[in-house]
Amino acid sequence: MGSDHSGINKCLLQSEALQKYIFETNVYPREHKLLKELREETEAKIPGRALMSVPPDEGQLLSILIKVMNAKKTIELGVFTGYSLLTTALALPKDGKITAIDIDRSYYEIGLPFIQKAGVENKIEFVESEALPALDKLVEEAKEDDLFDFAFVDADKINYHKYHERLLKLVKVNGLILYDNTLWFGTVTGSPDPKYPEWINHSLESVIRLNKELAADPRVELAQVCIGDGLTICRRLG
Repeated sequence: MGSDHSGINKCLLQSEALQKYIFETNVYPREHKLLKELREETEAKIPGRALMSVPPDEGQLLSILIKVMNAKKTIELGVFTGYSLLTTALALPKDGKITAIDIDRSYYEIGLPFIQKAGVENKIEFVESEALPALDKLVEEAKEDDLFDFAFVDADKINYHKYHERLLKLVKVNGLILYDNTLWFGTVTGSPDPKYPEWINHSLESVIRLNKELAADPRVELAQVCIGDGLTICRRLG
């Protein structure tokens, strides 16, 4: 099921002590019990790939953004075991809905018991599909008064720029589109490095391309946040 991620740290903080302080002071004490259980289950069942999960400090940021903007309808590309999905479902109101798209349902099944225990499964429509055809179908069916408030993208980096074009048609004006991993383990400042696994170097050019295109895109206002290994927040302009 892909490459082993053991020994790679997603967090870009150069001080392990500072990272530990942030997590122990602000993050873990506020982490929802079922999110903690899901995170621990992911680390136990697939330790070599647990790095694919959204880190809990980033989850807190997603939750606050969703609540502040009163989002009710969201879309997520790339689900994995569902940490960000459960975070979103917990943050949404009772009538909130999430369209969750992932090519592989098997990882989602790991997180599903925690989603069910939280009582939020009814908010989620899981679509097992490659993202592009699923997005194209949504674009074809989209109605102006039924667009998404919020989108979170944590999928294959090679297609991020293609997802962006579709999401601009699916997310309403003033809605947010978030792209995860946009500083890509800190590698965006250099060329491919042999000390990193091939899968990191393979996607580096795509991440750099996305960052350049987003920075020059007049259709969005953006802020790149140094959390995890980079999160770019785009607000769709009119």
